[in-house]
Amino acid sequence: MTLSAQLRSALAPLGHIRASINTGNPILARLQDDGSPAGVSIDLARRFAEQLGLALELVVFDTAGKSVDAVTREEADFGFFAVDPVRGAGIAFSDPYVLIEGSYLVRDGSPLTDNTQVDQAGHTVVVGQGSAYDLYLTRELQQAQILRAPSSHAVVSTFVESTADVAAGVRQQLEADAQRIPGLRLLPGRFMVIQQAMGLPKPRGAEAQSVLAAFVEEAKASGFVADALKRHGIQGAAVAPLAGAA
Repeated sequence: MTLSAQLRSALAPLGHIRASINTGNPILARLQDDGSPAGVSIDLARRFAEQLGLALELVVFDTAGKSVDAVTREEADFGFFAVDPVRGAGIAFSDPYVLIEGSYLVRDGSPLTDNTQVDQAGHTVVVGQGSAYDLYLTRELQQAQILRAPSSHAVVSTFVESTADVAAGVRQQLEADAQRIPGLRLLPGRFMVIQQAMGLPKPRGAEAQSVLAAFVEEAKASGFVADALKRHGIQGAAVAPLAGAA
């Protein structure tokens, strides 16, 4: 991809491009035994930098909130986020590349059997602070209270150690925790679909946003996203439809 000097400066003002990586969502990124990050978002970051002809720097965080802040403050040049209007104040999103389910987890002895029963007075729901489902449930829950764990990884441990009624999170992460910790079960279905997109700081301008958006559509259309999900053994996440598709 040939970039004008102006566009290159907008995308990578330091001369190389910095990708903000959130390892708090195991669907998209994780830390390997040697401490290095791996996953779908890392594969996409490398492909984007390669197509731009720029060196890549990975800026790694353990929570979505920290990753969002880094891009909003332009301490990173792009990142991987669940689309949310609060985050959209400072970040310009592409269309989503992956769709993930948000689910509820309860104790085996809980009387709750359906997602619609969660939002009741006296119920407490544990969420990862600053996560997509924290932002969503903060808007949507009218009667239940929210207890915020320090990170998405800490949601179930916080839930188990508390008297809260429900834990909320990415379905695959909750399923893994339920297999690891006896006495827990997921409620059927989902309470939200999490749209995972790429994004960059809004001040970078419309042309830079168009380059990122076009990259995401090419990555979906070419099968790169589907291949990355398969390569990393990710199940339960779906490639998002192409922009404008029914």
